[in-house]
Amino acid sequence: MSTELTIGFLPLVDACLPILAHEHGFAEEQGVSLRFVKDMSWATVLDRLLYGHSDAAHLIAPLAIAATLGRGRPAQPLSVPFVLGLNGNAITLRPELARQVRPEGQMGMPAEVGAALKVIADERRAAGKPLTFGVVHRYSSHNYMLRYWLAACGIRPDHDVEISTVPPPFCADALKQGEVDGICVGEPWNSVAVEQGAGEIVLSSAQIWRRGVEKVLALRENVLEEKRESVERLIRALCKAGAHFVDPANWDLNANILARSEYLDGSAALIHRAISDRLLIARGGPVVHYPDFMFQYREAANFPWVSQAEWLYTQMVRWDGITYDAGHARKAGRVFRPDVYRSALLGTGEPLPGASSKVEGSLRQKTSVSTQQGVMTLESNRFFDGIAFDPADLPGYIAKLP
Repeated sequence: MSTELTIGFLPLVDACLPILAHEHGFAEEQGVSLRFVKDMSWATVLDRLLYGHSDAAHLIAPLAIAATLGRGRPAQPLSVPFVLGLNGNAITLRPELARQVRPEGQMGMPAEVGAALKVIADERRAAGKPLTFGVVHRYSSHNYMLRYWLAACGIRPDHDVEISTVPPPFCADALKQGEVDGICVGEPWNSVAVEQGAGEIVLSSAQIWRRGVEKVLALRENVLEEKRESVERLIRALCKAGAHFVDPANWDLNANILARSEYLDGSAALIHRAISDRLLIARGGPVVHYPDFMFQYREAANFPWVSQAEWLYTQMVRWDGITYDAGHARKAGRVFRPDVYRSALLGTGEPLPGASSKVEGSLRQKTSVSTQQGVMTLESNRFFDGIAFDPADLPGYIAKLP
């Protein structure tokens, strides 16, 4: 007899693994029945999760930490036993602005695009019309990646530029109507903006942090404990879906599934581009291949590294203007649950890292790492500015950021 789990999600390509686990029967093989609830904003996805209307959610990683720490609402502890993917976001600007800051027909380099954008941002601020950016939520990796990049390039968020919240399905509309000058959002919404002529892509989030944590599977902590066995079965199904997703032979099939009205309700062609790491940068231009634009499955991409959660906490401290608190840092780190991931996959063919935390941004080339199970090689995980994050010294890391 199967156990039913209800999963909340937004219509984004990186909601793919639970959907494909259901559609391809991987969940059913594990004795789990999945029911999906589609929403239009991250706030609603979180509300549905916290009030028990869903068992689990496709969620932006920082929001799971913010909910646990009580940022903006009463604290309710969440747990993340599985990362649904790395990167997959892009920064898209109005066409006339994009053409001033990056090479024609291709994405630019973060430092060069940032330097060009700083000149424009300074001019606009002096004229009393600062540049405005839309991000999908205050507690989103989109917000933190955008701010990280701007600050490293000498552009002060909230001072030189303004940043507001726009739900993903409305990002292209906000750009088209001139409400914002740029957006940082996941696919397919950058591509929708490009197809409409409302924007052009200038950078991907993978260029800012090569292996940046993005969406996660989040549950209330008590629900995880109550339904631990079912959650572990779901994790095994999600891993099978991940292996299926990254196989080029399955891209057409999976793009068509995700495009269906009950899921993304969008263009299979745009979705196919995203899952094959190909992006149309500007309407009428060439499709550009950017390897690992949306990173899945390989290199323990779905493993919930405690160091990823701790990095997100440092950005919360940085941009919320709060004081670093060692107790809160520990709580943030405990949101990510590598112990559950390991328990679910021990004895399977999936490789398991030998550690639960690592120095983020320290690898520049392929590196073999110790494992608990299987063999694993990690590739570059650098931040574009070359600053590594050592989870052994969070205050020191925060102090050296611009």
